[in-house]
Amino acid sequence: MSEFHGVFPYLVSPVDADGIVRTEVLGKLCDDLIGAGVHGLTPLGSTGEFAYLNAAQRSAVVQTTIEAAKGRVPVIAGVASTSTADAVAQAKAYQKLGADGILAILEAYFPLADAQVESYFRAIADAVDIPVVIYTNPQFQRSDLTLDIIARLAEHPRIGYIKDASTNTGRLLSIMNRCGDSLRVFSASAHIPAAVMLIGGLGWMAGPACIIPRQSVMLYELCKAGRWDEAMALQRRLWRINEAFARFNLAACIKAGLAIQGYDVGDPVPPQAALTAEARKVVEAALRALG
Repeated sequence: MSEFHGVFPYLVSPVDADGIVRTEVLGKLCDDLIGAGVHGLTPLGSTGEFAYLNAAQRSAVVQTTIEAAKGRVPVIAGVASTSTADAVAQAKAYQKLGADGILAILEAYFPLADAQVESYFRAIADAVDIPVVIYTNPQFQRSDLTLDIIARLAEHPRIGYIKDASTNTGRLLSIMNRCGDSLRVFSASAHIPAAVMLIGGLGWMAGPACIIPRQSVMLYELCKAGRWDEAMALQRRLWRINEAFARFNLAACIKAGLAIQGYDVGDPVPPQAALTAEARKVVEAALRALG
């Protein structure tokens, strides 16, 4: 299994008013993020607005990311659906495009029993030959993954990672204690990345890393070196970005931050709305404070 670690920005999906993916903008963003030292790229995470894109748009985002990466860093493509068959089809298609891993996300209209939740993730992992990261986010999912489900999924040969966005850091430690090395943990922006690294995390997959990549990589390197005083000093500075990210629409916040930095990524996909002028000032002030 490939070894994933470090900072994986959740990429935005730049889509114009006609629904066309702005591939040149996305490609430049990917290239610049790699230049800033990130360890991987994740298209179609929550910041990537996967729930608002059609199949063609999703494929274009994944393909553009893979082509921009040119094998320099791994690309872990997000797969999300309410249908197991559709999720499996996505995973197979993204592997064929050249994705190095799959980020498996469960969408649910009706609540699901534990057995159905487990079968969804297992079916995705059964369908591909590349590593699978399971993603749990109770804020968006009607059917969360219990510790028992997570422990059983960790036994699958291709499920080696989890990204947990529960905001409950104690849950992360429970997952680590329960699963050991069979399931490595990535932080989300809902957690304090340095704290997750301290208890044994591998890194983080998060939207804010799109707009503060160099600072995110620096924080990771300080944590890896065990320079915790310096890491926490930097973490405190960076937390303003996470606070803004938590206050506003995910894609709108990161797209505004990128626009401020000169990337023509456009507005969030409707019916989402762009940030108001006042909200944009909050993001701009947070970025300015970081230099």
